[in-house]
Amino acid sequence: MVLRRLIAGQVAISRRVDRLLPPVYRQDGHRHFVEAVVPGHLRPGARIYDVGGGKRPYLTPAAKASLGAHVVGVDIDPVELSRAPAGAYDRAVAADIAAFRGEGDADLVVCQTVLEHVRDVDGAVRAMATILKPGGTALIFVPCRNAPFARLNLLLPERLKRDLLFAVDPDARHAQGFPSFYRDCTPSALSRLARRHGLDVVGVTTYWMSAYFHPFLPAYAVWRVWTVVARTLDRRDCCESFALVLRRPDPRGRAAG
Repeated sequence: MVLRRLIAGQVAISRRVDRLLPPVYRQDGHRHFVEAVVPGHLRPGARIYDVGGGKRPYLTPAAKASLGAHVVGVDIDPVELSRAPAGAYDRAVAADIAAFRGEGDADLVVCQTVLEHVRDVDGAVRAMATILKPGGTALIFVPCRNAPFARLNLLLPERLKRDLLFAVDPDARHAQGFPSFYRDCTPSALSRLARRHGLDVVGVTTYWMSAYFHPFLPAYAVWRVWTVVARTLDRRDCCESFALVLRRPDPRGRAAG
């Protein structure tokens, strides 16, 4: 109880400091991706592949029905897929995305906070290229490999990382704690892989906000100085997270959807 109060107090101070910074340092990348990036690409009747959505698909059954979308869920864990809300997926495919081969029928691929957990990111990007129809779009959100929390994640033993995470946020036990590798998880590296597999990089958005250091004020202070310096020097590969908009070229010159 005392530890929780101490952590809550440090989080409150960190958030107050955050409010003093320019908006670019306060934008929650995942929230922006979910609430702004993806909705801008949703079209009625679209065929959507949710890569790694598992039990938490991007579209709720109600939103899917309202859009009239056909959603295919692809996840390495069949148990995760089975726990998705009823009606969330029209088809569920239990497969390693790095080894998957699509049918070129997707208007849209959504892949959020997945690639950092994949060992063969090159294979995963190749797979998404095979899923998309000509003119189709892939939307990817991923934590950046060079973010301080990611580097720390790579250094610490898995058991210790989980214990620290669950001590700070017990609810994370149900949604986080999967092994992370962050291979090719920078804007530059993923953009190169996309182009290698015939995809155009339509947009790259970098984010400079995360909450991992909020409970630890000394670490938070060092991290905040780092983010400001890194962004000031235009080191986009040192962001906290980023979103990519990729498109499979259409010889007819039209985007799907």
